[in-house]
Amino acid sequence: MAGLSDPALLSAAALAEAAERLRPHVHRTPVLRSGWLDREVGAEVFCKCENLQRTGAFKLRGALNAVFSLGDDELARGVVAHSSGNHAQALALAARERGTRATLVMPQSAPAVKVAAVRGYGARVILCPPTQAARKETVRRLVAEEGLVEIHSSNDPRIIAGAAGAARELLEEVAELDLLLVPVGGGGLLSGSALAAHYHAPATRVIGVEPAAAATASSSLARGEIVLSNDPRTVADGLLSNLGEHTFAVVRRLGAAVATVEEEAIVTAMRGVWERMKLVIEPSAAVTVAALLDRRLDVAGRRAGIILSGGNVDLDRLPWLETRA
Repeated sequence: MAGLSDPALLSAAALAEAAERLRPHVHRTPVLRSGWLDREVGAEVFCKCENLQRTGAFKLRGALNAVFSLGDDELARGVVAHSSGNHAQALALAARERGTRATLVMPQSAPAVKVAAVRGYGARVILCPPTQAARKETVRRLVAEEGLVEIHSSNDPRIIAGAAGAARELLEEVAELDLLLVPVGGGGLLSGSALAAHYHAPATRVIGVEPAAAATASSSLARGEIVLSNDPRTVADGLLSNLGEHTFAVVRRLGAAVATVEEEAIVTAMRGVWERMKLVIEPSAAVTVAALLDRRLDVAGRRAGIILSGGNVDLDRLPWLETRA
């Protein structure tokens, strides 16, 4: 694959090895149905509940695969990453389970619940201004000064191979899906899901969903090159990253599409899932439901899988309460 120095890192064998490596450490999350959602969109919808994963998000899969793939010399140095929350929690727990130290660079705007969770897993947290440039520069400085090993939240073949496990499990459990919808920010979950479908269900069309306010993935595919964000603002704070060299290469090569949803639709979908399905999901997970409810995709009469990517929510900052205020 163009953009990948070693395509074998994302081969069917590599994904299978990642799944086996993670088996003792992750939950095989449930796939749930909702009569309300089926009726609203006129389709059969299968929800892969990664909001019920350890650390509350799919990110643990990639972080564990990356950390458990490190050699002894790298483990001794410790790991570092920047993240608004879910990757930070995942890397903190993965590092603790592998017996190494983790440093997480988080924006000052990160939800308090996520910062507290990262510290609770034993990691060091360094807060920085809430811009991509500040986050990246802080990580670069720590790598240079302390020799830490960076584990990027998405643009790493080990992260992609681990993230693929969520879609792989869904496709094993539910046959003949017409569509698979996943949130997209940096593209780790989207590229991993596209690979899982490519190897296990090639007839399933994979579609990423992102906020219209941060539509860099769709812009990148349209232009044929990576488009960087200009520090957008969206309620889906976990989807602020850009596609990277590896994720863009996989998504483009495998023909995954990207749809966008508006802020109001995200909040409406999130609240609907809370109220009707009794599931706590975060705004970044709600984008897939929003795409269905807002009719951004024609799924009537079809079988659609969606990955509810996470459920880490700051209960003091619920989006519908903030909107009302």
